[in-house]
Amino acid sequence: MKTMKYVYWQDENMWLGYLEEYPDYWTQGETIKELEDNLRDISRELTSGNIPNVRMVAELEVA
Repeated sequence: MKTMKYVYWQDENMWLGYLEEYPDYWTQGETIKELEDNLRDISRELTSGNIPNVRMVAELEVA
């Protein structure tokens, strides 16, 4: 099973978040579980190849 890190926070009564590799694509949920389900959906969509020009974050070793 693959894991992905995500960033999340609570804003009033909603949980917001995004996948660390895809910071441009936010989602929300009324609960943490709903937020995580929505993040899984975003991951499937972004990695399907059906969405053009998906921006990602990567690491680069420079030294």
